[in-house]
Amino acid sequence: MTITDAEMAAMLAPAGLRFIERRNQDEVQLPSLPPGHSAASTGPEHGRFDSHPDEIADVDDPDMPDKVNASWFRMATEYGLFNEDREFLLAANYTEYDETYDGEDHIAWVQVRLLDGWDFVASEVDRLRSSMAGLLTTRFVPEFTVASLDGRTMMNTTVWGDGTVSTIAICPSHKEEPRHSPEQ
Repeated sequence: MTITDAEMAAMLAPAGLRFIERRNQDEVQLPSLPPGHSAASTGPEHGRFDSHPDEIADVDDPDMPDKVNASWFRMATEYGLFNEDREFLLAANYTEYDETYDGEDHIAWVQVRLLDGWDFVASEVDRLRSSMAGLLTTRFVPEFTVASLDGRTMMNTTVWGDGTVSTIAICPSHKEEPRHSPEQ
């Protein structure tokens, strides 16, 4: 059984995401990855860019929420995730984990708008929670995938096996990391 779009909208709202619509899978374009590669296994030659070293946080680091949110927003801005209305796609799990759960997760792309006052970590939205992090900490740690509406950028905020959390961007149209000032 799956949840409804209205239920998904209500679940995402505390993170500062306004639900626009669910998209058909065939409408969603993603950056091309080499055969046999996932986003995490691509390299710089495929358009992969990682959080800066000072943005990577241990799952139990007191600064983890600020680092994850700041790094995600910096990368979303620099790599063109947002359209002019700060809209993008989010891979959302529509699975209802109840007695009818059939063992299969039902993932769909939803178009969302990033609102002022957003916070992916402190909001503790269950649909953004990492299941992997549960092996490392009892703390809420986010893990999610997003993509630009034009299909040029995909990003993963993820928990790694070493107990750190960071964001990667896949944006083959960028030949090198965008330049930014040190105060960003």
